Amino acid sequence: MPYVALADATADARLSWAAARWDEVLRTAPHLAPAVALQRELIALVVRLTERIEQGPLPRLSLPPGYLAAKLTKGIPVLAAEPIPLPVSALKPTLLDLCDGLARGGAGEAASNVRTALYEERLDAGALLTSSVRRDQAAIRTLAVHRGLAPDLAWLVAELAASPFVYALQRRLLASADARIAAALDAWSHGYCPACGSWPALAEMVMGRRLLRCSFCALAWGLPSCACIHCGEAGEPFVTEAPDQRRQDRRLELCSRCRAYLKAVGVPDLSPFPLLAITDLETMDLDVAAMERGYHRPALRDFSGGRSHHE
Repeated sequence: MPYVALADATADARLSWAAARWDEVLRTAPHLAPAVALQRELIALVVRLTERIEQGPLPRLSLPPGYLAAKLTKGIPVLAAEPIPLPVSALKPTLLDLCDGLARGGAGEAASNVRTALYEERLDAGALLTSSVRRDQAAIRTLAVHRGLAPDLAWLVAELAASPFVYALQRRLLASADARIAAALDAWSHGYCPACGSWPALAEMVMGRRLLRCSFCALAWGLPSCACIHCGEAGEPFVTEAPDQRRQDRRLELCSRCRAYLKAVGVPDLSPFPLLAITDLETMDLDVAAMERGYHRPALRDFSGGRSHHE
């Protein structure tokens, strides 16, 4: 079955797991100390928000199992183009705290300006978070640029603040025992997330199984064959290699057809949400190696027309 449900975890368990991973990262890559320090602060905020979201009620959505199964069968992620009410008042404090953390961690005035605009409501938190959930980078860029703000920072803080809600929502929708949803997930053969439509941050190799991990909601899913997740190429243009031959557990999937890449990393267990970011940080050298050879991460797919009639 492509979809693999993540195990439940408390905030303390997540932070304990994260602390051990950060210690491991710093032992092998001490030069990442400033990035790890910032990530510690940001992830702590996201983990605590995740705990509050998981303990509170989620919105009631008119998304019948048959409708979700039909979307998945058409290759449309379950949350694409859906009018999802967001708990903006619950997310906004963390949104502001993330800006503060980024300002202290090196983003300085640019992050402070985003915070001020959110606090003074010149930048609407609801519009920013909704655009993030919709994976609409163009909308966030427009919101930011029109207010003289850094669009990449606006995207980052919105993604971090919205991700716990989307993580909890996709778990509720996809962990259903409904046979139609299970069958549609079993047949899912796309490289983008069946929940939110994002590309994977990387693939985790667990006991020989390649599981793609969504960069936004952390969903884990497998594909029937190993091919380029972006264009489907499985022939000679698609190769998997280890830039460091001493580390065969850290590999790049490279496609010369579409010039996209994906990192694949051997791990003993799947990373809990939101701690996939630690492995992503630890493997930045793989990103550099791929980009130096002209490979890139494609833009998000547009699913704005992905809502269909309920069945």
